[in-house]
Amino acid sequence: MEDYRRIADRLAEEILTGRLKAGERLPPQRVFARRRRIAGSTAGRVYGELVRRGLVVGEVGRGTFVRAAPVPSGRALAEPATTAAVNLELNYPSVEGQSELLAGGLVPLLRADVLGEVTRTVAATGTAAAREAVAGLLAGSGWRPHPEQLLFAGNARQAIAGALASLVRPGGRVGVEALTYPLVKEIAARTGCVLVPLETDGEGLLPGAVAAAHHSAPLSALYVQPTLHNPTSATMGDARKRELAEVVRELGLPVVEDRIWSFLHEEGVPFAAYAPERVHVVDGLSKRVAPGLTVGFLVVPEGRVEEAAGALRSGGWTAGRFALEAGTRWIQDGVVDRLVADRRADAARRQRVVAELLDGFAVRADPSAYYAWWELPSPWRADTFTAAAAARGIAVTPGSAFAVGAQGAPDAVRLGLASVPVPVLGQALRTLRDVARGGP
Repeated sequence: MEDYRRIADRLAEEILTGRLKAGERLPPQRVFARRRRIAGSTAGRVYGELVRRGLVVGEVGRGTFVRAAPVPSGRALAEPATTAAVNLELNYPSVEGQSELLAGGLVPLLRADVLGEVTRTVAATGTAAAREAVAGLLAGSGWRPHPEQLLFAGNARQAIAGALASLVRPGGRVGVEALTYPLVKEIAARTGCVLVPLETDGEGLLPGAVAAAHHSAPLSALYVQPTLHNPTSATMGDARKRELAEVVRELGLPVVEDRIWSFLHEEGVPFAAYAPERVHVVDGLSKRVAPGLTVGFLVVPEGRVEEAAGALRSGGWTAGRFALEAGTRWIQDGVVDRLVADRRADAARRQRVVAELLDGFAVRADPSAYYAWWELPSPWRADTFTAAAAARGIAVTPGSAFAVGAQGAPDAVRLGLASVPVPVLGQALRTLRDVARGGP
């Protein structure tokens, strides 16, 4: 009798070469056994082996489906990880006229007498002009970071890594929302942190969950997205921020506040304003400007500049001088403000498309956000829906990419709205709507 692993190898080859496509249903095991002239028990072992390899997903009463390509470790939502015709995983905004606006700020940097200076290395503290410009950019109602507490990284992800590396020893516990930015999971794995999922509600992180987790076993830090949480778009109100600030102050707990999407939401005071002595603020230019020429910002509490700068240097995460100079000019010239205004209008337009085409479904989204969290209708599962979408040339991000800990991943997908033209987005949403209505 032929070994089940050889049969599984042949099926795996068909899946990996695309002859069996994502979302395709395999025949029932008894039919497969009859076609292959093998025992039913052997067919069961073949299917089990494919599940073990992560190539298929089996659902009781509904069958076995070829999975969509898994989200690669370390690349989720940051680099293209799919050849799908419509990519709703990536989420980098771009608006009409953007290149022309950006080009103007680069022209002065390309002069021969300037280029030599702006291609030199730069310290984590950047330049005085950059610190002043970014402090003004980040200032909100009731809060303006002190320029001398600003540090610069290559991008916001590196700023997160530097902040956590400066705060948490290997093995230390970091509290995060139960659904969190996927690359934080990768950063934690590389820096030796242990992520602790914390309960949330429609307004974000629950302060009581932070206290309970810390009392169970001390936390070393907290990572939180108080404004336009990715993926659910939840935003904390002022009362929740005050309550959370009281908890972290009482516990003596440092906080990393991720504000990378906050520029889309005119929500007033950031969480850092309520506990400036505890909060490290992460932000950047990638979403405001462009993903390929960007700078990350890290605002640290008073007295923590040297330690955080050392972490950025040790990790090789400091900003490039050319990108820093370009970003500074774009801020000073008002280009970033114009791009932010355009992006706010663009995000609102795309959310109206979502509201119209996915009306009647359980979709969580803020009218100002560039993403939507779709809680799938029964009997869909996130894996099978992602595979079914991929079979139609549309890449979405399953809930498992955001889930932390051993709890089951939600049967939901995140839709990134920013990276495709509006007409393409509309057609993709119509297709996904039809898929959801049709059932697996």
